[in-house]
Amino acid sequence: MKTQKALIAAAISGALALGTLSISATVNADEDKEQCYGVAKAGKNDCQTANSSCAGTSTMDDQTDAFVLVPKGLCERLTGGTPEPS
Repeated sequence: MKTQKALIAAAISGALALGTLSISATVNADEDKEQCYGVAKAGKNDCQTANSSCAGTSTMDDQTDAFVLVPKGLCERLTGGTPEPS
């Protein structure tokens, strides 16, 4: 029983670590992109938010803590777009 619980805990920890690594790799993968908050449509965000657990789970359009990756310089030209969460 202890071995089974330890195995399950290790599997969950590994999955969480892998998810975190892939998110940060995605965010930092392209230096010509920037995070743009407040312009993502519901369910189209690129990373987790304060209110949703992972990419694609924002619950409303233009959620201020949800971002999408856009080419550098574009965010500030979009209505409601900001490079920092609000």
